[in-house]
Amino acid sequence: MTDAPTAGPTRLNKHIAETGFCSRREADRLIGERRVTVNGHAAGTGAVVGEGDVVLVDGQPLRARATVKTSGRRHVYIVLNKPVGVTCTTESTVKGNIVDFVGHEQRIFPIGRLDKESEGLILLTSNGDIVNQILRAENRHEKEYLVEVNKPVTEEFLRGMAKGVRIHDQMTLPCRASRIAKFGFRITLTQGLNRQIRLMSAAFGYRVTQLRRVRIDNVKLGPLKAGRWRNLTDTELRGLLPDMQHW
Repeated sequence: MTDAPTAGPTRLNKHIAETGFCSRREADRLIGERRVTVNGHAAGTGAVVGEGDVVLVDGQPLRARATVKTSGRRHVYIVLNKPVGVTCTTESTVKGNIVDFVGHEQRIFPIGRLDKESEGLILLTSNGDIVNQILRAENRHEKEYLVEVNKPVTEEFLRGMAKGVRIHDQMTLPCRASRIAKFGFRITLTQGLNRQIRLMSAAFGYRVTQLRRVRIDNVKLGPLKAGRWRNLTDTELRGLLPDMQHW
């Protein structure tokens, strides 16, 4: 048996996505590469599965998403580990848009954004009322990133980043920055200006070669693999939105 049997015939890519193994787009890729079998036979594009069918990816059973009680929620709240190349837009005409990538059965949209060339944690929801609460700089929601640059990280560079940098005709808010490798640093912001870390780094002559967000407040990326998503837990929602009465 699979970890998430279906009550009736379901498209194979949708079935895989609903277990949380990966997005529908990623499932289509796996199917196209003949890495998915149904009842021992390689599945083709457009295949459907029913209750009792055994679905394997690379010979292994699907692992169900960690159980999260969401039945009492009015809205969807998920965290995605966004891969490089996915664009944070709801515009269906944009190839590789984040909504199509996730392929959620409900209408969802991203809270904030990550550049196309950036990766890591991004929240998506069906609840438009919470967006400003999370994005508003004065609410001081922390966002933590791991950054790789093209030159050795110096103490002078870190002090300058932490103090604030003039970009977009304004000074960035003070932040925390620490060295984690010769060419890498960790930075925690409480604002989210467009391409902020890349522009801050460029002000000191650095070019960002990799940028990954790993935390928003109490919500951590953890072991979630690139391209996969999960529902937020009640504890995460309470920490992120302490004044919210109804989810």
